[in-house]
Amino acid sequence: MKKLSTKQLVLSGFFVALGIFMPFLTAQIPSAGSRILPMHIPVLLCGFICGWPFGLLVGFILPVFRSMLFGMPPMFPTAVAMSFELAAYGFLTGFLYELFPKKNVFILASLILAMLGGRIVWGAVSFLLYGLSKTAFTWEIFIAEAFVNAVPGIIIQVILIPIIVGALIKAKFITPR
Repeated sequence: MKKLSTKQLVLSGFFVALGIFMPFLTAQIPSAGSRILPMHIPVLLCGFICGWPFGLLVGFILPVFRSMLFGMPPMFPTAVAMSFELAAYGFLTGFLYELFPKKNVFILASLILAMLGGRIVWGAVSFLLYGLSKTAFTWEIFIAEAFVNAVPGIIIQVILIPIIVGALIKAKFITPR
């Protein structure tokens, strides 16, 4: 097992703080605030920058921590389902980034696969949680919430994340693992 680095721990704390703070900024945008998916960006970046163990942990604790602090997102079922979704994002971006060849196109490939995997995890967990509360979670709800309503956030992530990760690699702030 690799030794924990101070840099990874500090950056992970920074990504948690960023994930707590960013929804306050996007909430100021009428009718698009939550559709921008502000908590997703720090988790995706954490997976790339700190690696999959940190991405998984940051993704898992962020929604629940934010719900406990501010009541948003609501704890059940939203924050609980988001914890699994964001944990999958953090894990998959870090894991796939380590696995794939170190070329720029694989940053985007890792991101897209992580975004798809996280949405599948969210759908499966939501299906279970809604079932526990005897509420229907249909295929239509899954498609609407995971893809249709998320289009603004998906576009922002697909544009912004590869640019940030590429710039950090070029600046030698992070080195491909």
